[in-house]
Amino acid sequence: MTAGPSELKNKRWLNDFMLLAAIWGSSFLFTRIAVVDFGPLPTAAVRVGIAAAFLLPLVLLRGLGGVLLKNWRRVFLVGLFNSGIPFACFAFALLSITTGLSAILNATVPMFGAIVAWFWLKDRPTGSRVLGLLIGFAGVAMLAWDKATFKPDASGVAPGWAVLACLFACVCYALSASYAKRHLTGLPPLVTAAGSQIGATVGLVLPAVWLWPAQTPGGGAWLAVAAVGVLCTGIAYVLYFRLIETAGPARALAVTFVVPVFAVFYGAVFLGEVVTLWMLLCAVVIICGTALSTGLLKLGR
Repeated sequence: MTAGPSELKNKRWLNDFMLLAAIWGSSFLFTRIAVVDFGPLPTAAVRVGIAAAFLLPLVLLRGLGGVLLKNWRRVFLVGLFNSGIPFACFAFALLSITTGLSAILNATVPMFGAIVAWFWLKDRPTGSRVLGLLIGFAGVAMLAWDKATFKPDASGVAPGWAVLACLFACVCYALSASYAKRHLTGLPPLVTAAGSQIGATVGLVLPAVWLWPAQTPGGGAWLAVAAVGVLCTGIAYVLYFRLIETAGPARALAVTFVVPVFAVFYGAVFLGEVVTLWMLLCAVVIICGTALSTGLLKLGR
């Protein structure tokens, strides 16, 4: 008995959903490997540069080069806040905190997005969404309290600053999402994706050259940064936009909640990172709060 069209469509978006979560979960692992040799800013710059080189030919092959040129200022600006700054912040944070912890903090992006949309786009949240914001921030506070020291560790970076860097990156993601909704609506997603990576590259290239490591990065670091550029940024964007088309934006947004599961698994298996019960408890609180604040989970009357 063969599956019907609706069953095949459901299976396709579910496969894309899990594959995207697995890929984005690995981005923390690859960044952690690369940043040790490259440093935060060069890691971010090489990542977006590789992603731009991967996506730009796709734009040209589809005849969208003119659209990109016409909107380059707005798209480049989004790239700084949606890729350049956040990627550098997470690379900095991964010098002193685990990949699992950084991925859990990254799961707050939809929550910050709801706050920015509330104040910027006047998207007033319902009572259950406000409750979700409170729960989500409580989870962040619980998680951050465990890392609330600003004394440098063996890496030379204080865990407290690393946590703040992750949260600042999440705010940048939220700002770029609202800006894109207001100023980039109607643009082909591939144009936005490629243009944002080019813009991030332009913004990071000079500081990356200035801070380029004196010692040549090893082969493992180059492989890691290539993987995070092509797989976790270039291919992941294509999957993400296809997921929006086949499953809708709400389901695509929910991938953020599954990413930490893969990131924690990769960190434990490949880096020997310790996963504590407190971290898992905070993750559950943050994810529940984020699901409420974005409207993916609603409380009955």
